[in-house]
Amino acid sequence: MKIPHSLTSTLARHIAKTIADSKGWIGFDTFMAQALYTPGLGYYAHDSTKFGAMPQAGSDFVTAPEMSRLFGQTLAAQVAQALHVTQTHEVWEFGAGSGALALQLLDTLAALGVPLQRYTIVDLSGSLRARQQLKLEKYAAVVRWVSELPDTMQGVVVGNEVLDAMPVKLLSRIKGEWFERGVTCDSPLADAEPEFYWQDRPTDLRPPVDVEGEHDYLTEIHQQGESFIRTLADKLTQGAAFFIDYGFPENEYFHPQRHMGTVMCHFLHKSDPDPLTNVGLKDITAHVNFTGIALAAQEAGLEVLGYCTQARFLFNCGLGPLMDASELAVRAMAQRLVMEHEMGELFKVVGLTKGAPWDAIGFAQGDRTHTL
Repeated sequence: MKIPHSLTSTLARHIAKTIADSKGWIGFDTFMAQALYTPGLGYYAHDSTKFGAMPQAGSDFVTAPEMSRLFGQTLAAQVAQALHVTQTHEVWEFGAGSGALALQLLDTLAALGVPLQRYTIVDLSGSLRARQQLKLEKYAAVVRWVSELPDTMQGVVVGNEVLDAMPVKLLSRIKGEWFERGVTCDSPLADAEPEFYWQDRPTDLRPPVDVEGEHDYLTEIHQQGESFIRTLADKLTQGAAFFIDYGFPENEYFHPQRHMGTVMCHFLHKSDPDPLTNVGLKDITAHVNFTGIALAAQEAGLEVLGYCTQARFLFNCGLGPLMDASELAVRAMAQRLVMEHEMGELFKVVGLTKGAPWDAIGFAQGDRTHTL
């Protein structure tokens, strides 16, 4: 679906007013939040296609469940084990996208005979919710949608490419001094569509580790993502959680050579590093600092079950036999989930649980928790 220019102009003026109300400058986390989530205007709040395998359909990127149904079928093995071990009967999915993963999980859990009382989707996007409801119509008696978390919750939480869409702060080191990189604009109250520009301001904020060298350096800190994990830990009284996303442990994330940061935009299956243009038309993401996620979880009372590459996790959960039993076209697409130069190495999985740790099948081999 093509998004009208008037919508993007309205979003730009909305952000410009926020900048004006904030004395001419906002942090990038505020900009990113409004670009993605402003009701009715932000990228995830309007009706563009977003998810799909080909740009001809108007989609901007493809996620693992759209790439291959074997992704959800394999993840279901880990979810089934977690439900059994934690003695819970509900799945919570954050950011369910097109609904493809939910359908794969529900179909597979039903085939396995796993007793499931409810499947709850937490999604801020009304337009995506409508698509999910259509796709999951046959499970209408089990699936529900919520926009905020209850005071307490039990069950198994899943989130595929959720953490990368949470707003981040940008920190820039210039000539040895640290600044917070934010956004300003020209004539924010003028009738013309505003243009946005970077502007650095001195800050006491720092990356969680010292970045070696004296060269200029740009990176992110993930206050909102880590706050989300702490909130989840506070509300989850019984259960486990599994998050799949692209990212690194801390020592790789803040490596001296990673001096340009990881913020990236996606539009019609093309990537670009400039979030200040075509605001509302394209996705904005940042890689995940999995060490920060694990530490936030532990500090809030969760235990880490494991951390490994997506390839290792899927093979541990039984992807190999599923591929062997599939037709050639399905096997070819599933290969992209695990090949090193595709999603297999860059994407990671972290598992968390409330209470004593247990041996999760997804981390049986190749666990990299020691690298966090």
